[in-house]
Amino acid sequence: MLSRRLLKKLDFMLITVTLLLIATSLVIIGSATHINNPSEDRYWYVERQGLFALANFLLIFVMLHFDYKALSKYANILYGINLFMLLAVMFVGTSALGAQRWIQIGPISLQPSEFSKIIMIICLAHMLDKRTGRLNTIKDVLPIFIYVGVPFLLVLKQPDLGTSLVFMAILFGMLFVAGINMRLLMGIFAAGIAFMPIFWHFLKDYQKMRLLVFINPNVDPLGSGYHIIQSKIAIGSGLLFGKGLFGGTQSQLNFLPENHTDFIFAVIGEELGFVGASLVLMLYLILLYRGIKIAGAARDNFGTLLAAGIVSMLAFHVLVNVGMTAGIMPVTGIPLPLMSYGVSALTTNLVSLGILLNIYMRRQKILF
Repeated sequence: MLSRRLLKKLDFMLITVTLLLIATSLVIIGSATHINNPSEDRYWYVERQGLFALANFLLIFVMLHFDYKALSKYANILYGINLFMLLAVMFVGTSALGAQRWIQIGPISLQPSEFSKIIMIICLAHMLDKRTGRLNTIKDVLPIFIYVGVPFLLVLKQPDLGTSLVFMAILFGMLFVAGINMRLLMGIFAAGIAFMPIFWHFLKDYQKMRLLVFINPNVDPLGSGYHIIQSKIAIGSGLLFGKGLFGGTQSQLNFLPENHTDFIFAVIGEELGFVGASLVLMLYLILLYRGIKIAGAARDNFGTLLAAGIVSMLAFHVLVNVGMTAGIMPVTGIPLPLMSYGVSALTTNLVSLGILLNIYMRRQKILF
């Protein structure tokens, strides 16, 4: 059982912000969901999201009983499980929206690439823990890039460019914290930019169109550019205080696609306005700030790297999703953490925050 001394060391600010984001999510999902006939349950997504949020909070409570350091022992096993899940998607996965990313288990549709993120953070933290301060040459970092590159390519194959980019954000964020030589890091970035023209030829046609639409949405206003155009209209029409819950015309009249998942921030902007959207972004800022503080307060290098990977993942999600809905980032299908509807993403995010709580709770060795 957890001692009271350990419980007192929990980050209650992180817990409060998480609960506020979950509560806001349930309200906005309820407002964003529209029904086509009276027989449908408007709050089906809300009930499902709330149920899995509760289940994950119980999971976090169980996780707190175990020292996060134990995760390092199972890193190799987790890496194998990760590869198995991603390979399973290729053979038994179900397709939707032009991608094969899900595995159907009864009534639950799971997305292994979502769980792959937190698994990769654990595995990479284990790997970098032994190499911190010794990342000065290409020879030093090449095994790390190969290690991350295998699941990266499996996710890219689905195709899921958005999650693949999250892997890169996690990798570079953790390499930075692990003390990679900055000249080497800049050289890697320069090589990546130089590789872009070649990478373009490996993209699917719809992915190329999304990048073109990012530059000019009017290239395909009724196709790939439709999402961005409607999202910008929704956010702009919210003005200062918004149109009120259930009052957003873009979402309620079904002009805004995927309004309870990828484009949920556009619903926030339309119905809660600039003030409401700013408050939500402030909650995310506090969440990321607490994550950075936890990384700095960790009792060991493994904990610091774990926290850095989680913060990198969450920050990239928020930056890309909000930027996507505002038209300053390409559409990649990355959900907004703790806000977008999705069982797999919600579980990944809450488990990640549970690990942060675990790291902070054990930031000092407890003397009895």
